[in-house]
Amino acid sequence: MRKSIFASTLSILLLASCVSKKKYMALENNLSETQSALTKTQVEKEELEAKMTKIEARVTEYNEKINSLKEVNDTQYSSVDDVTVMSNNTKAKMRATLAKVDPAKLSEAKTLQDSMNLAISYNLKKSISDEEDDVNVDIDKTVVMINISDKLLFNSGSYRVSKKADNILTKLAEVINSEPSMEVMVEGHTDSRTINTAVVEDNWDLSVKRATSIVRKLQKDYNVDPAKMIAAGRSSYLPLVENDSKENMGKNRRTKIVIIPNLDKFFALLDAESL
Repeated sequence: MRKSIFASTLSILLLASCVSKKKYMALENNLSETQSALTKTQVEKEELEAKMTKIEARVTEYNEKINSLKEVNDTQYSSVDDVTVMSNNTKAKMRATLAKVDPAKLSEAKTLQDSMNLAISYNLKKSISDEEDDVNVDIDKTVVMINISDKLLFNSGSYRVSKKADNILTKLAEVINSEPSMEVMVEGHTDSRTINTAVVEDNWDLSVKRATSIVRKLQKDYNVDPAKMIAAGRSSYLPLVENDSKENMGKNRRTKIVIIPNLDKFFALLDAESL
């Protein structure tokens, strides 16, 4: 009986010893795997830290470049209606020009672009003609519109360009040829009086013939590229004022030159010497 009990106890102890060893081995394996994973994670962490250091260095470099460019922009340029920029040199020229402008007109300029347009208008008008009342320059954004009284270009009821137009067409051609990227539309306008002759059928006919006469002369005599010119006739249907007096009819009889310059070159028109 005693031998049986002893054998049973020994079996239990051996079994317990065997189970403990298995658990130990399992725990040892788990420890080894955990240490291996930790080592791998540590290596990955060091690699990520190295990459992050490089990224931070690049960000710092880019920020320095951006701040440098911003400093240049802040000191040398001003925005114009959040669309483009104007250098301080150009602004200085603009201010010098505005000092010569009629104070009443200058008071109407509410924005930087208004002032810029006023300065360009003044320089263009002075460059093209000394006839203050017979030449008018308007600017809508970067589209320049020059209205020239027909008495400076044609004889009454005629579409043949008169010799007295040579001076103004010479200066106009200089403006157009100063920038190859410009596009030009020449519009003929009449007053409301009807016309019908052997060579002119009506005001439509007269306005178109006058526009094409100007275009031909600019091409043949002043070497303006014909590929960038458009001739158009508007008859009497876009008057500047009512055709209710002789004076007003004279204002409506005009040739309109529409100049569309390249935006990048637009500021060059501020400098009268460049014309």
